[in-house]
Amino acid sequence: MNILGISAFYHDSAACLVQDGKIIAAAQEERFTRKKHDSGFPAKAIEYCLEAGSITTRDLDYVGFYDKPFIKFERILETYLGVAPSGLSSYLKAIPVWLKEKLWTRKNIREHLNFAGPVIFAEHHESHAASAFFPSPFQEAAILTMDGVGEWATSSIGVGEGNKIRMLKELSFPHSLGLFYSAFTYYLGFKVNSGEYKVMGLAPYGEPKYVSLIKDHLIDLKEDGSFRMNMDYFNYLGGLTMTNSKFDELFETPARQPETKLTQKEMDIAASLQAVTEEIMLRMSRYVREMTGKNHLCLSGGVALNCVGNGKILKEGIFDRLWIQPAAGDAGSALGIALYTWNQVLDKPRDVNGRDQMQGAYLGPSFKTAEIKSYLDGIGASYQEYSQSELISTLVKNLSEDKVLGWFQGRMEFGPRALGGRSILGDPRSSKMQSTMNLKIKYRESFRPFAPSVLREKVSEWFDMDADSPYMLLVASVRDEIKIEMTDEQKKLFGIDLLNIPRSKIPAITHVDYSARVQTVERETNPLYYELIDGFNKETDCPVLINTSFNVRGEPIVCTPEDAYRCFMRTEMDFLVLENLVLDKKQQPAWEEKTDWKEEFELD
Repeated sequence: MNILGISAFYHDSAACLVQDGKIIAAAQEERFTRKKHDSGFPAKAIEYCLEAGSITTRDLDYVGFYDKPFIKFERILETYLGVAPSGLSSYLKAIPVWLKEKLWTRKNIREHLNFAGPVIFAEHHESHAASAFFPSPFQEAAILTMDGVGEWATSSIGVGEGNKIRMLKELSFPHSLGLFYSAFTYYLGFKVNSGEYKVMGLAPYGEPKYVSLIKDHLIDLKEDGSFRMNMDYFNYLGGLTMTNSKFDELFETPARQPETKLTQKEMDIAASLQAVTEEIMLRMSRYVREMTGKNHLCLSGGVALNCVGNGKILKEGIFDRLWIQPAAGDAGSALGIALYTWNQVLDKPRDVNGRDQMQGAYLGPSFKTAEIKSYLDGIGASYQEYSQSELISTLVKNLSEDKVLGWFQGRMEFGPRALGGRSILGDPRSSKMQSTMNLKIKYRESFRPFAPSVLREKVSEWFDMDADSPYMLLVASVRDEIKIEMTDEQKKLFGIDLLNIPRSKIPAITHVDYSARVQTVERETNPLYYELIDGFNKETDCPVLINTSFNVRGEPIVCTPEDAYRCFMRTEMDFLVLENLVLDKKQQPAWEEKTDWKEEFELD
């Protein structure tokens, strides 16, 4: 039984192939087209998934699509009519796309795939819920989904039991935690649907001075986590921006222009937004526990990528265990609809064996050494081939000497996080590594934190948590024993001046509030990456590496060896590791760009 899941036409288009209930492949279209957050029909992702399953479109039994376009169109029409005539410009921009493409999704799928079989549609939040529960390690669990908006729902509560999910309750548009966060993202000068994680990273530099202002004017928050937004301050119902002049007046300044200097005020607003968001997530979680009585919680939707909020839910002990879909945004819904079709529609059995079914999220393409050699030889690149033991010892030596590695191994990750398949790695003990990576390799804002990869059995020795976090979706504080307390003089500093103060024995991954976005690594899931961290630990007594995604700002994570080499040569990385081949930057032929490559990417 071959089931293809598709998400498309909003942002982060993706495809997933499920065969007899097992996830065979999943990938975002952006990785192939090199267009970040590509929203087009995921033709290349589908082509990869079919190839990974050794099938063609003739072998497909079902195709699933992640939402219901007609209901979404109904919501859009009702919204524009409700605010008319002020929404005319937005209406005129949106409607032609719907009439030309989005309303004919079933027809488009059939034509693209030359497929005459059944096409299944689920509601947007059903697809999110399915992506959260069906691959989880739980036989039964509560489900909480939170995002911008699907058809009408913006958050939903459900229950998963065996091979079925039941949706119990939802919050409806325009009252949306995802859109609330995105509105502030826009106001703070970052790109909506892309820069929200920057706001989360900026928040620890500020003080939550505006929490009362937000609660008094912008949002009416209830005990159960539901809320109503004061739409007088927001412009997304009918306008082309997220906030309006009344919002500007409330905060006494207009929205920050992108790429301009960040001030303490923006940091304080980010801190206040994050505090309110965490309070909503905690209230929702407590209510879900009370309502469902379940011991475990599954999370999905774009807001579930707010790893600080997730960490607060874990730390409060509201549920015994959490499981968060690694591709929590719309991309993951391609996987959700495929599993929804297998379990919910076809009533097929679900395999629950104590581990999740995501295979570490390593669901994308991989490349054989012979393929990589062929490419490198073709461009005249210089490389050295190693056995696995030689590779680990060589790389451990390089890492301990403050070298930065591009790490390209096995299958590419599905979702927004690099998890040891397409990563840039460094020594977390280095006090200068955060600045080096941000400014010379990632070409991004200096305040952005980096994440640690840590051996699972060592996580509680270095961080204030003892839980699985394989997908880098939980934030925890570093342990008191490794913290470096600030001096009296340092305590007088605030905002961005805190950036270069070492906070722990692993300063490069310790954020200004002593937190870190933790990835736990197990030998069973990624043996070579585990061996590298374990080797580094044996050499340095530190079972932690910096792990950031293998890309530069504005570019999708690399997919192919060619993508990796190009990124390597454009940046100040020291070494590139392509499977068991190692390339030294100093030994490569001169690299010439035909254009200003930074102009290729839309900075987010």
